Amino acid sequence: MNDIWFRVLELALFVPAIVLHEVSHGYVSYRLGDPTAKMRGRLTLNPVAHVDPFGTVLLPLLLWFGGGPIFGYAKPVPINPHYYKDYRKGMMLTGLAGPATNLGLALASALLAFGIELVARGTLALGGEAGLDVLGIVWYAFFYFAQINLVLMFFNLIPIPPLDGSRVLPLFLSDRALESYHRFEQYGILVFFAVMLLGPQLLGIDIIGAYFDVTVWPILKLLFGL
Repeated sequence: MNDIWFRVLELALFVPAIVLHEVSHGYVSYRLGDPTAKMRGRLTLNPVAHVDPFGTVLLPLLLWFGGGPIFGYAKPVPINPHYYKDYRKGMMLTGLAGPATNLGLALASALLAFGIELVARGTLALGGEAGLDVLGIVWYAFFYFAQINLVLMFFNLIPIPPLDGSRVLPLFLSDRALESYHRFEQYGILVFFAVMLLGPQLLGIDIIGAYFDVTVWPILKLLFGL
């Protein structure tokens, strides 16, 4: 299989990872009494409903053509926390639903990849080699799907608005502190990009890359026995 087809495969696997991430936010919010996502048709697995022109299409394609790791995001699922009986708990559960889904998908991928390995070993033990190339491609698909889900999980767990990790913070804030936090939220995206863009310049290190080095890669190696 040519490298170009592996890259196409990676691009295709990225879409279900971000769609399932967003749908899980909406579903948990719906279970907590918020009908917003359902009323706006966002509790669907149809990727078209979740496409963000830049985050889902342009950014991944730019990275793809540039030969870099594929990354991006789907259109955020709308929620209305005023429906929650407990605002802080509801925000936490809704926020963590996406990363938790990505973790579950990564674990399921690792388990399926292990099954592929057993089939390949059994094929070799019987003296056959037919189908090993196909099994290798399927194994890689599960490996990459686990990788992108772990990247999405840990990236979104960064506690800076609007990322999911920030939804846990209200649980530990007083009412007065929460008001101040909500005023800060609108500037969260600026803080995030400052960390990403200025960090390498001022500190001489890739902060996000270093973060993934101690989170994503150790877990990926553990799951796949690398």
